[in-house]
Amino acid sequence: MSKVRLLVGTRKGAFVLTSDGKREHWEVNGPHFAGWEIYHLKGSPANPDRLYASQSSGWFGQVLQRSDDGGKTWEAMGNEFQYQGEAGTHKWYDGSPHPWAFARVWHLEPSLDDADEVYAGVEDAALFRSTDGGKAWQELPGLRTHPSGPSWAPGAGGLCLHTILLDRTNPDRIFTAISAAGAFRSDDKGETWKTINHGLHSEGIPDPNAEVGHCVHRLALHPSRPNVLFMQKHWDVMRTDDAGDSWHEISGNLPTDFGFTIDVHAHEPETVYVVPITSDSHHFVPDGKLRVYRSKTGGDEWEALTKGLPQKDCYVNVLRDAMAVDSLDSCGVYFGTSGGQVYASADAGDSWNAIVRDLPAVFSVEVQTLP
Repeated sequence: MSKVRLLVGTRKGAFVLTSDGKREHWEVNGPHFAGWEIYHLKGSPANPDRLYASQSSGWFGQVLQRSDDGGKTWEAMGNEFQYQGEAGTHKWYDGSPHPWAFARVWHLEPSLDDADEVYAGVEDAALFRSTDGGKAWQELPGLRTHPSGPSWAPGAGGLCLHTILLDRTNPDRIFTAISAAGAFRSDDKGETWKTINHGLHSEGIPDPNAEVGHCVHRLALHPSRPNVLFMQKHWDVMRTDDAGDSWHEISGNLPTDFGFTIDVHAHEPETVYVVPITSDSHHFVPDGKLRVYRSKTGGDEWEALTKGLPQKDCYVNVLRDAMAVDSLDSCGVYFGTSGGQVYASADAGDSWNAIVRDLPAVFSVEVQTLP
């Protein structure tokens, strides 16, 4: 029977949760890197026991860690991230120029077929790649030096590159998203980039339909349809059917279209999941009810999934990297909350149970389906 490994990054350490294919009983291992913020950890599709973790601290800075045994032991990898090309500047809220600075790694995305290749999205927004398992990192400077770069501005969490999607059908294609700049696509493995924000509308910026300046929170795609992407924006849930060249809104009957996370069913490309959040000033679920919303029609028509989730006095948030789906026949869906709960559904969202309740605030959740 298959096994499932859940990788959970929290405000105070990393946790590895394991179960068999029934996903009824879970073993919790951790915390790894206790006391450190773990923004993201993710396993390699090419070698499931190769894990990468982003460990950061306001006191001690940023450290990347690698495990080659599924999280039992870890080793700090090469942590020299150097920006390449001309040192850029961007405008801060006060209108003054600030140099590009390296604060932390927000997202790690291992290659689909090479365990030694991994991408890192960082703050201030830039994209790095390692081809030797994380020992050395080289910036892909075409993104940061894009002509629109000087007009990028930080969202509430900083100027962060938080989403990296790789196209299984085209190894040269990469999608990224930056808060608050927007979404970008490369068709030459990261050398050059195109803005893909046509159709996005953002109140509160000088030009609501501008090429950049949009606070994209998360992108998701199904590997069988890489031209179809779903987006959770600061406000609005969006969809593109042409690899980002144009977007249209699919918020439909959601109670609020503000949120952070979005994901797609492993076997049903038109089944999409979001977790609506009250507003950009109230980062908790509406009405004290924790509800995942599912659309089986690719958007517009949404149903609330509540069985097993608290429906009163619940005021948690679910962050952008804190949802994942497994690839078992009955697709499992997982998410973590700012209250330290990790919820799992073994039936594609029809019912839920808390597999652990009292972790530190959850930043990220990733899942591996193991033989």
